[in-house]
Amino acid sequence: MSETKIKVLVAEDEVHLGQILSNFLSGRGYAVHTVTDGRAALEALRAEAYDVALLDIVMPELDGLEVLKQVRADADPPEVIIITGNGTIETAISAMKLGAYDYMAKPYRMAEIDVLVRRAWEKRRLARENVLLQSQLERAGGPAEITTQYAPLQAVLDVVGRVAPSDSPVLISGESGVGKELVAHMLHRMSGRSGPFVDVSCAALTEGLLESELFGHERNAFAGADERKLGLMELAAGGTLFLDEISELSPKLQGKLLRALEQRSFYRVGGTQKVEVDVRVLAATNRDLAARVSEGHFRDDLYYRVNAIGIELPPLRDRVVDIPLIARQFLRQFGKNSPPSLSADAIDLLTRYPWPGNVRELRNVMERAVLLAQGPQIRASDLPLQLPGASASATAALPAVSLAELERRHIEAVLHNTNWHQGKAASALGISSKTLYRKIREYNFRRPGEE
Repeated sequence: MSETKIKVLVAEDEVHLGQILSNFLSGRGYAVHTVTDGRAALEALRAEAYDVALLDIVMPELDGLEVLKQVRADADPPEVIIITGNGTIETAISAMKLGAYDYMAKPYRMAEIDVLVRRAWEKRRLARENVLLQSQLERAGGPAEITTQYAPLQAVLDVVGRVAPSDSPVLISGESGVGKELVAHMLHRMSGRSGPFVDVSCAALTEGLLESELFGHERNAFAGADERKLGLMELAAGGTLFLDEISELSPKLQGKLLRALEQRSFYRVGGTQKVEVDVRVLAATNRDLAARVSEGHFRDDLYYRVNAIGIELPPLRDRVVDIPLIARQFLRQFGKNSPPSLSADAIDLLTRYPWPGNVRELRNVMERAVLLAQGPQIRASDLPLQLPGASASATAALPAVSLAELERRHIEAVLHNTNWHQGKAASALGISSKTLYRKIREYNFRRPGEE
C-alpha cells in the first residue's frame, strides 16, 4: 500500500536557507514547495492543500504572523510552524495565540524540524478523521456485526475476512436493506488501513453537487463557492472510500471517477493543482450492474475497475433461520433494560413474511413494536405485517395511534434508555436540547423520582 506524501510549504526569504530546508525535507519523503515572501506563501496556501507550513516570521510583502492569521481563517488550514531568527518569548506567545502548532528559533537542528513536521501532520490528520467520525457516529445504528446461521451467508462472510487485508476494490451487491454498508464497514475495519471510512451516496445528490462533494472545489469555482472545500475522496486518504449506489453515477462522473482511480489523483472542481490520493474503493449496488453495462448505462471499464472482487448478499427471505435471531437482537437494542419477548405466533408471522425491505424493514418493525408494546411479550397482532394474499381481516391490525402519541412514546423511551441524560437523548433523537426541553414540558414528562 503506497502512502500519500505529506505536503509541506516552506516560506523563507533567505533563498539559500530555504533551499537547504527543501532539500532536507524532500530527502525525508515530503512533497515540498518553497516560496520567498509572505504574499506568495498566502497565495500558495490558498491554491493548494498543504498539510504543514513552515513560515519565517520576517519576510517581504507579509510577515509570517500575518500569513498565519489569514490562513487560520480559511477552511481546513494547514498546521503552521513559525521560524524566526529573533527568538523572543513575545513572538512565541503571539504565534501560539494565532493558532501556530509550534515555534522554533534559528539556528535549529534539521532533525528537530523533521520531528515537528511529522507531529504537526499527525495532529491535522487526527483532527480531520475526528470530524468524519463524529458525523458518522451521529448516523450510526444497528448491530456492529452480521448475525447469521445461514450457511451461504456464512460462506460470504468468510470471503469478506479473506479479502479485507488486500487493497483490491470490492463490489457489494444485493437488494436494498440487506446490509451492504455493514459489509463495507467490516472490510474497512479488518483491512488495517490507518485512514478513515468515508461513505458517498451516489443517488442522494445531483450531478453537480455530487462532483463537488466527491472531488471538492476551489474558491470561486462556481457561484456560492466562497471557500475551498476538500472532497470526500481527499478526506478518505489512507483509508476507504465507500461508493453506495454506484449504478446511479452519471456518465460524466463515471469517467472522472475512472481517471481518478487509475491515476490515483484528480483535480478539484475549478482547480489546476493535481491532488494525489491513496484510497481503497468499495462500491455497492442494488441493481444488476452487468446488465447496466450491456444496456450502455454504465461504463464497462469502470465496472471492471470496481469489480475486482464481487460479493453478493442474499435477501432476508432466504435467511428464514436468521429472522428470529435478528429480531431478538433488535429487541435487545431498542428495549435496553427490559426487552420484550416474542410469542410463538409472532415468530411464525415474522418467518412467513417476505420482507421486501430486508433487514432494514425488520429493524423498523421491531423498533415500532417495542414503542407500542402493551406488555412484556410481542404477539403477531402487535406487528404491522400482512402476508401476501391474506385479507386485511386475516392479520390483526394495530390500534390506530396518532403521530403525536408515537412521538411522545419515542421521546419517553429514549429518555429512559439514556437515563434522562438530556444531551445524549437530544443527540439520539436528532433534535436540539432546546427542542427536547420544550417537548418534555409539552408532554409533561417527569424524571424518575420526581413528584
